[in-house]
Amino acid sequence: MRSRLRLWGGLAVLLLSVACGAGAQSADGPTVKDCANPQLPPELLDGAVAAVRSPLPVVTASAPAVTLRLAVANDEASRELGLMCVTRLRPQHGMIFVFAENRDWEFWMKNTLVPLDMLWVDDNGEITTVAARVPASTRDTPDDAVARRRGRGRYVIELASGEASTDNLKVGTRLKLPPLHAQSP
Repeated sequence: MRSRLRLWGGLAVLLLSVACGAGAQSADGPTVKDCANPQLPPELLDGAVAAVRSPLPVVTASAPAVTLRLAVANDEASRELGLMCVTRLRPQHGMIFVFAENRDWEFWMKNTLVPLDMLWVDDNGEITTVAARVPASTRDTPDDAVARRRGRGRYVIELASGEASTDNLKVGTRLKLPPLHAQSP
């Protein structure tokens, strides 16, 4: 009887890990977990996460009605991976992309599995552009069908879809950001 319980318990753990994508391999290649940024801090993600080595730094950004916790993507590699393959974000948590200068930046949402709100923020911390409810893509979405969004700023913040409206983050809102600098290539 004990061996049957152990067997059923083992099967339950296996099915749960497959359902959550923990180490499961699909017929078409690596799992969602394999494409995610391995440095994403666990505090951003809503759900089970693997242990992270050398996580990205997390900073606090303050707005009039909310405080955000944001992982810092300040080099080419971390900006390129961004929130790819993330399946859930905690409320008021996301990522801030840091660039060397204030200018137009276009984002291509390849492998972005959750819809997001995007905020472009200038040197003074003012939100200049809001792209709300940017649609998610799948790993099978053709490149020409993947969402693209553009705005002007030195920083771009990505949050869960609907967060900008919920937190009253709109064009003209001023955020208090810590000193952030883009790393040179």
